[in-house]
Amino acid sequence: MLTDVEIAQQAVPEPITAVAGRLGLAETDIELYGPVKAKVTMDAIHRFADRPDGRLILVTGITPTPAGEGKTTTTIGLGDALRRLGHSACIAIREPSLGPCFGLKGGATGGGYAQVIPMVDINLHFNGDFHAITSAHNLLSALLDNHIHRGDAFNIDPYEVMWRRVIDMNDRSLREIVTGLGGRANGLPRQTGFDITTASEVMALLCLATDLEDLKRRLARIVVALDRQGNPVTAEALKASGAMAVLLRDAIKPNLVQTLEGTPAFVHGGPFGNIAHGCSSVIATRLALKLADYVITEAGFGSDLGAEKFFNIKCRTAGLTPACAVVVATVRALKMHGGAAKDRLAEPDTAALERGLDNLWKHCENVELHGVPPVVAVNRFESDSEEELSLLIQRCRERGICVALADHWKRGGEGAEDLARAVLETISNRPSNFRFLYDLDRPIEEKVETIARQVYGADRVVFTLEAEKKLALITRLGFGGLPVCMAKTQNSLSDDPLLLGRPAGFRLTVRDARVSAGAGFVVIYTGTIMTMPGLPPRPAAENMQLVDGQVVGLS
Repeated sequence: MLTDVEIAQQAVPEPITAVAGRLGLAETDIELYGPVKAKVTMDAIHRFADRPDGRLILVTGITPTPAGEGKTTTTIGLGDALRRLGHSACIAIREPSLGPCFGLKGGATGGGYAQVIPMVDINLHFNGDFHAITSAHNLLSALLDNHIHRGDAFNIDPYEVMWRRVIDMNDRSLREIVTGLGGRANGLPRQTGFDITTASEVMALLCLATDLEDLKRRLARIVVALDRQGNPVTAEALKASGAMAVLLRDAIKPNLVQTLEGTPAFVHGGPFGNIAHGCSSVIATRLALKLADYVITEAGFGSDLGAEKFFNIKCRTAGLTPACAVVVATVRALKMHGGAAKDRLAEPDTAALERGLDNLWKHCENVELHGVPPVVAVNRFESDSEEELSLLIQRCRERGICVALADHWKRGGEGAEDLARAVLETISNRPSNFRFLYDLDRPIEEKVETIARQVYGADRVVFTLEAEKKLALITRLGFGGLPVCMAKTQNSLSDDPLLLGRPAGFRLTVRDARVSAGAGFVVIYTGTIMTMPGLPPRPAAENMQLVDGQVVGLS
């Protein structure tokens, strides 16, 4: 059996000019990054702005497990399937981060015969967006420290510096560091640290910006510290936002590539789903909606994280209305939620599958909470028994949930045609009644409790003393009217990664909060979630080699 990278490397992609032409883009509308990659110009984006929108389809999933669910492959397979059925379709997904690529998770370009290509290029550096975001973020860090070193005209409180540095790599040794050591010439010593680039507020705000002017406004609003009177110090005050925008002038342009079957795909932006809002860029999604009848996009992790933030942050910011949501599930993962051991998932176990179904039902309910009709995509694995598949489909139908079996990893778009028909049928017969979960004028604590109780199923929410102080400060500074972005483990509906299935009667603990004024949300930290991942015992990097100029071992 061929590996993902071998399948991708054997593919013969179409010229990106031809893929762009499929969307109605002229050669002058794109900037080439070689023969099979391009960025769309801002002029082209403005030119298509008045076109009516196509239908937006969100792909989310159940609570992820090590068994794998295949959310990205489903997004890609569904796009290919809609095109095979004669529809104009486009995909909008996030860019991969180097950290997970070399760590545990691997790349984020799909797999099998449902991939975006060029797979290696997209997973490794791509068109330079992450480097630009990292550089813009760290430029602000350097200017902040230089300002303090040069006399500190803003009288910044060194204990209230909120702006850390970032790097696009999993490196636990950088989580907490001390800078400025070595004497007066090296600056003021202070404790700080690194986050991964996907957790950067610059990443988040670039992905939420509606155009270049909005990007500049958001950069200017970034709060980096408080002065000794407790007032915010911004990137604009430090005269940093202009240079940051210069670094991001190309990164804001959407990247255009294609699937193995030639379906146009925008791969742009990459905020983490369990730390940031976990969605690809607003600019790419809105452009795709102007150029295609159906746009399939993806949100990070399960409905409790990516989909909730997609609905309440991204859709609110961009004025988007999703037509339906695909909830990806696998027999293997549901059995794990039902108590099956990881090393026995290949064995038929309908009892464990039955027990794990509660997790699927909760994620479907979360979609319906927002007035969006769900469609369950059963992503098929070789080890799934016919009895298990039949049981899963039967239980969905008994609950009145539209469901389809999908085999796109093995068969590409052809394997997702039943899913595509189910999506089209749902859009035609069950119009979306999309709504937000909470009003922005409610107190931050109330917004958090609404998400915790209604989306996670928590019994109550506990705010630590530190969190209460931070939320009081954020409200005093005038940011209480922002949406909230929950930083929570992806491995459970609760804040305890060990609680699988559908936990009940648990309490959610909020331990910290931080305002991302540029992105336009308040980050709420729960459990032990960290903004800088570490490497696993066997990092994926150990399997990678360059052989005769070809990359091997990337997955």
